Amino acid sequence: MQRVLRKRISLSVILLTTIFTLVACGSNSTDTKTSNTSGTSSEVKTEEKVIQDLKIAFVPSKNPDDIVSATEPLEDLLIKELKEQGYTVDNIDITVGTNFEAVGESLASGSADVGFGVPGGTVALYRDDTDVILTATRNGLNKDSTDPKDWNDGKETEQTSEQVTSYRSILIAGPSDKGQELAKKVNNGEKLSWDDLNSANWGVSSTTSSAGYIYPSLWLNENYKKNITELDSTVIIDSYGSGFARLASGQIDILPVYADARRDFQDQWTSEYGQSEDIWKTTNVIGVTPPIYNDAIIVSKESKIITDDFKKALSEALINLAKTTEGKKIIDIYSHSGYKEAKSSDYEDAFKAADLMKNSQ
Repeated sequence: MQRVLRKRISLSVILLTTIFTLVACGSNSTDTKTSNTSGTSSEVKTEEKVIQDLKIAFVPSKNPDDIVSATEPLEDLLIKELKEQGYTVDNIDITVGTNFEAVGESLASGSADVGFGVPGGTVALYRDDTDVILTATRNGLNKDSTDPKDWNDGKETEQTSEQVTSYRSILIAGPSDKGQELAKKVNNGEKLSWDDLNSANWGVSSTTSSAGYIYPSLWLNENYKKNITELDSTVIIDSYGSGFARLASGQIDILPVYADARRDFQDQWTSEYGQSEDIWKTTNVIGVTPPIYNDAIIVSKESKIITDDFKKALSEALINLAKTTEGKKIIDIYSHSGYKEAKSSDYEDAFKAADLMKNSQ
């Protein structure tokens, strides 16, 4: 009788153990809810994603001091937006590169995580070391003709409400005697010769600048089968601001710039650069390039913190930030209106342009 009783007790223990095990397994079958003492369910906290230091490098396509001032609020705003995407960022380190290549090199080495406002030429040069995550949208312009004289009505180039993903480079002739000579021919409907252009002093940007070097060189190639490297007189400018200063003083006769650059420097033209008449009356467009895809936001392949998940979070955070009043003020320094998701293949034309440049050097 005792043996039978012990056997029944053992079977009962086994049965209860099995039931408890099944119940326990059932309670762990979800990653999102768990029971508490009150019988209600609550969310399980996922593992926190923490980034101690996010390094962002801005390209110096505008005055570096202006960029530093405009982007000062970015750290707190972006930290907040990334928090909404599930990332806690302790610190954002913002720098402005000394030139376009400096930003590319810092991304290639992994010393910077994100490149901001990067033109297509730089994207092309560092295509093996970086990934494109966003491209900027900008307000279009009321002038977009490929005929340069259509830009020379003496009136300000104005923005439109249309959002565009490309822009043009224009070749600006300044108030020097040579600049005025070339402008007069263009406005009379004459085609400039290679000798006309080669007799002028040019101010050009770094070799990875789309508007300041690559596309103007392609324009020379398409129209004259020549390259910027074949011009007799060129000087390298470190920023468009210094380029306009040289143009105003007569140190250079021609300055390739992005299509709305004169809008950005019209005040300095008379207040800082010594001109008495406004920039729209004293400068003229003598060449217009094909469209250039807008600036990109790119990330380093060498960065230890850049993952596919973080790229998505960063993209969403910047898109959302650009829709806020504070965010719009920050990105306006680059004439950006917003951002949309992009990939490196969107810049295929820039890659082709860079390859053509490489082969022609």
